[in-house]
Amino acid sequence: MIQFDTIFLVDDDPINNLINKRLLGKVDIAKDIVEFLEGEEALLKLNDIDVNESILIFLDINMPVLNGWEFLDKYQEIHAERSDKIVILSSSIDYQDRFKAQGYKIVSGFLEKPLTLDKIKSQIEKYK
Repeated sequence: MIQFDTIFLVDDDPINNLINKRLLGKVDIAKDIVEFLEGEEALLKLNDIDVNESILIFLDINMPVLNGWEFLDKYQEIHAERSDKIVILSSSIDYQDRFKAQGYKIVSGFLEKPLTLDKIKSQIEKYK
């Protein structure tokens, strides 16, 4: 059932990343799951990954240094040739955040924390 070469978990909370990594491991949709505590690290790592590799990125909005919106802006600027799937995974329940996310063509979903197996499966169905 593997659909992606790699999943990126971009969240400044290591506990969230640990839990999400375990959940995603249960659904077996990627060969590798990589955690990033800062968006900048994830953007730099993408420089080392072939543009043809299939990447799924779960992105938190509220992070220090480089927040999720800044990540999306830089991603579009630096990695415009990529066709990765980006899903915002946030504790935000603000309608404005959902609306803003829809303004990014590269965002394929918006999920509220906590991540669950049902939410993962529902999101993955969109990519079949």
